[in-house]
Amino acid sequence: MHVLEVFTVFLRLGLSSFGGPVAHLGFFRAEFVERRAWLSDAEYAELVAVANFLPGPSSSQVGLAVGLRRAGWAGAGAAWLGFTLPSALLMALLGGTLAGGAADGAGWVQGVKLAAVAVVAQAVAGMWGALVTDRVRAGLALGAAAALLVLPAWWPGAGGWGTLGVLGLCAVIGWRTLRGPAAEGRALRVPVSRRAGGALLALCAALAVTLAGLSVLGGGWALLWATFRAGALVFGGGHVVLPLLESAFVPGLLADGVFVAGYGAANAMPGPLFTFASYLGAAAAPALGLGAGVGALLGTLGIFLPGALLMLGALPFWSALSGRTEARAALAGVNAGVVGLLLAALYTPVFTGAVRGPADLAGVLLAYAALTAGRVPAWVVVPLCAALGWLLGGG
Repeated sequence: MHVLEVFTVFLRLGLSSFGGPVAHLGFFRAEFVERRAWLSDAEYAELVAVANFLPGPSSSQVGLAVGLRRAGWAGAGAAWLGFTLPSALLMALLGGTLAGGAADGAGWVQGVKLAAVAVVAQAVAGMWGALVTDRVRAGLALGAAAALLVLPAWWPGAGGWGTLGVLGLCAVIGWRTLRGPAAEGRALRVPVSRRAGGALLALCAALAVTLAGLSVLGGGWALLWATFRAGALVFGGGHVVLPLLESAFVPGLLADGVFVAGYGAANAMPGPLFTFASYLGAAAAPALGLGAGVGALLGTLGIFLPGALLMLGALPFWSALSGRTEARAALAGVNAGVVGLLLAALYTPVFTGAVRGPADLAGVLLAYAALTAGRVPAWVVVPLCAALGWLLGGG
């Protein structure tokens, strides 16, 4: 009975939780701490801390843990399914509509692409203020952005491995230069033993190695690896998934415009931003020899699986992990690096794939003003830009 309760509550949240992971976590606290008393404030804060420490979609990871504590392993699955299903279905349908890039020149698609530029610019500004707090972190962020902008010219085949190398270097520099006081980890009770947690972490590593090897076969294996790799590397916020997926899908599988339009649409959806991968799987399916539904399913599973395994596997080890100064220092370096990663993506493919001239730039500036000065939420700005693009662009 608890499993059905968990699914119903998370389905309602998946249909109504707009605003990105920070807003989602606020909705979760109101629902599970204040209204239902499934958790204390201290327990909820610990779950949020674990999710922010690990790669992956933080709101979905917290949802998994809440479902786990309420109804065991089945509850974790019910929480993920309820929260993810609405936006995943909508994004998959949109991706199937744009499969092959046939609608890339439509006016509404151009409007969504311009909104995406403003959304990513807002994310860069917000993440810079939160994560780049001194000269070392600023150097890491700007250095990472510069490296990722010029790396394709120096090493055309770098792809995601180049991104991984840049983030790894940021982790090493952070480990060496950003050490602070240790954090005190509190004992967080979860129905997961250390043995089971270790098995989940080992499974995540084994899947990474296996999928990397099978990706050379192309098709669904390549899609699974591209999304799994991105999901395993997203530190600092859901927007970082954009540059991590771009190297895998553009230009080989999707045009710049189709990729950027999907990201803009994802920001207008309720639920997790990671369902962008549902769209990508459906849109890229013809190029991979897959049906749109299969592509969407593989993209969705691939992007969420590593974060789920890491969250559930790390929970029994959290107290020891959170108290290590070296781990927190390395994470600080990675977080600065991902700001640079998103800054580079803001230029290409987001800006270069959307802005064609002065009129488009004016549209971006107006959308950014609405998001920042006007405090209009992205789920309002994106459809509004789509509607204006449709009116002005004739379809």
